[in-house]
Amino acid sequence: MTNILMTLLVGLVVGAVARLLMPGDQRMGWTMTSLLGVAGSFLASFAGQVAGFYGAGDKAGWIASVLGALVLLFVVSRLQGAGGDKA
Repeated sequence: MTNILMTLLVGLVVGAVARLLMPGDQRMGWTMTSLLGVAGSFLASFAGQVAGFYGAGDKAGWIASVLGALVLLFVVSRLQGAGGDKA
């Protein structure tokens, strides 16, 4: 249970870090950014631990979480751009 709570807290921080690192204008609020950070953190934590790249609490998990959040931010921003106003 504490692993899930820590991943959630890390995800909130990771979302903010990913937003600051992502170039360009992301047309989403901080709430959506935080949720994408949490999702990226869970995804990276799960994938990295299952693959055996690192264990729970390793520093590599932070890096992977930021990368996962950056990927999700990129994908969502591209999907928003594809469906945006073309007037």
